[in-house]
Amino acid sequence: MTVIKVACIQMDISYCNKKNNLTNALCHAKSALDKGAKIIVFPEVFTTGFCYEKIEQVSENYPYNTIQQLIAFSRELECILIGSIIEKKYMNGKIYYYNLGFCIDTGEISGYYRKIHPFTEENKFFTGGNKINNLVTKNNSLTIGLEICYEVRFPEIARKMTLDGADILVTIAEFPNPRKDIWTTLVKARAIENQIPHIACNRIGQDPRKSYFGGSIIIDAEGKTVSQADDKETILIGDINLNETKNVRRKIPVFNDRRPQLY
Repeated sequence: MTVIKVACIQMDISYCNKKNNLTNALCHAKSALDKGAKIIVFPEVFTTGFCYEKIEQVSENYPYNTIQQLIAFSRELECILIGSIIEKKYMNGKIYYYNLGFCIDTGEISGYYRKIHPFTEENKFFTGGNKINNLVTKNNSLTIGLEICYEVRFPEIARKMTLDGADILVTIAEFPNPRKDIWTTLVKARAIENQIPHIACNRIGQDPRKSYFGGSIIIDAEGKTVSQADDKETILIGDINLNETKNVRRKIPVFNDRRPQLY
């Protein structure tokens, strides 16, 4: 699999309305698959938004009802799905909430990733994860480096996942106004400095605290924009050529020229 058609589902998120959001997301996902996409990326916590007021009700513990529905969809339609939900975890007599990223490939869980850097007010509700890990798809066919929103500001995360063998970097987000220029710059930078394709999926609309500009973007390994969305609900489609990564790194051998002993 050298050229992969991917899709960002840039959607509005109905605040705390899990049923409507999941229905909307899967409807868009089906449309993307009809257009040939094999990898579908949803925004951060796309079924609920940051529903702090009802976090106890909308959060999910293992085996995660929402993810089970996504597994069934992925199995039936033979696709890869990437996103995050609000996880509830009981440990040592206490409840902890996490922003739980996931990757599902043809009905199988490829891996989970708990956001390690909650942003400002998120820290009041979410516990940060403690591991940066790549998500390996079925039969080791593709390795996906997943980061969540604010983490695009931390180049160490993308670099570690790239060094650990990621084929594609994915950022899922609820990146708010007025930071569209910052978002675009950071997304491109992570692709350019790591010479890796980057799929960055943001939401649109608003919640009780913020509004969101969209601007989802697909970047190739050289840092060129493959496709970019505006501020409307849309299915953003683009082709990623995995062979180009080797060509880019051969022309500019950043990874051969690194001197990590000095960093």
